[in-house]
Formats: sequence, structure tokens, C-alpha cells
Amino acid sequence: MQSLETELAEARSLAVTELADAIESIGFECTRCGACCTADDDEDHTATVFPDEARDLQSASQKQPTIDAEGEARSGGTKTPAETPESTTREWRDVARPMPYGLDERDGALEGETFEWALQTDSCGDCAFYSENEEGVGSCVVHQDRPLICRTYPFSVALAGTSQPMGEAVDENGIVRAHECEGLGRDISREDAESLANALKARAVRELEEAIAVRDAFEPANPGPGEVVVHDSEGAKRADGTSLEE
Repeated sequence: MQSLETELAEARSLAVTELADAIESIGFECTRCGACCTADDDEDHTATVFPDEARDLQSASQKQPTIDAEGEARSGGTKTPAETPESTTREWRDVARPMPYGLDERDGALEGETFEWALQTDSCGDCAFYSENEEGVGSCVVHQDRPLICRTYPFSVALAGTSQPMGEAVDENGIVRAHECEGLGRDISREDAESLANALKARAVRELEEAIAVRDAFEPANPGPGEVVVHDSEGAKRADGTSLEE
């Protein structure tokens, strides 16, 4: 198995044009069905969010959606400017939660050590930033600031050390994999394919940089009962995002 550093070098050398060719060949158009943002078979929505992305979402949550000429919020829905909610300040816990994998459950609460963060979910297990309008059309209320994992769904690249969406790949072209999504197979413009390809490369590089940073900084924290410690690229943190060293 190649080292993470070797995989990172490969990620940095990925040709965006070739990634775009693969995406264009597979085809994709988002149908706004919400399947990638909601719970599945009683399993909560789980998508990786990096520390700086979480902070961006904290800031983004204070922005009001931009209303286009037709009166539709670009972040989704059919709100008019008068109906736009007031800006809201979100705490870290409102944005991100400890990645649940590897944690133990005791008395209904999680404890232990884990790596990286997942987007926060609501009481239904859906992404906390997912919304539907009256017609049931889904949207992301922080669409312009959504994490790389969301920007690139349903695609991934076949490099060790990069994360894969839930489920097996249902199509592939070269190094590009496509995961289950009803929008696959639809026509995509070259411009959109290239935009997706750029984000896909950026995500692959970022994930490997994060993995290397987590590996190099990791030291067991041995949390006590009822405590959770998250190891990310910035070090060990509590569930509220504060550093253990604070």
C-alpha cells in the first residue's frame, strides 16, 4: 500500500481536464431530491467537515440568502426578501458533531476518541442545513459555503486516504467513481463538469493533507467516562470544538 505522501503527490498531479472528461462521460445533474442530505435507513446523515469548513459554516449561518431576480433564494426554497429569516449565530455544536465511527454509546451518550468531524444533524438525522420548500424540493441553506464533500457528491476519486460517500460505486471512469444518486446519467455542461472536477481535485488533496496532519499530531487522549475527544488536523478537541489544551 502506498504512503499517504505518495497518494497526496498523485492527488496534486491529477489533471482537471481528465477528471472533467470522466464526469462528463458519466453525466450528472442535481435533481434536488435531498437523498444525499438526509438520513438513510435509520442511519443519520454523515458527511465529513474539516475544522476551517466548520468555522466557515458558523460565519455563513449569519448571512441572509441572496434573492435573485425571480424572488427565489439561491440557497433554495421560494422565500421572498421579506420572508428571509434574520441572521443567526451558531455555536460549533450547531455546525459539527464528532464523527460517530469508533465511539461507544453509554446511557444514550457517546464517549471515546474519534477522528474528524461530521456535519451536524437535526432530530430526524438529516443534515442541519437541509431544507425543503412547500413543494418538497430540497435545498442547502448555506449552499455557497457548503463543504467540499457536498460540492463533489456523488463523485470521488480512487485514491487511498480519501473518503468515499456511503455505498459502493455504481459507475466509474478511470480514477473517477460515481456513487448512488438519481441525478447520474444526465447531461452536464462542460463548464459544470470542469467546476466539479476542480472541486473534486481540491477535495482529494485536502483530505490527504488532513489525514497526514492528523496522523502526525495524534497522541491518545484517553478521555474519561462520558467524554468525547476528536482528533483533527489542528489537534485534539472536545466535542464543542475547543482544544484540549485550553
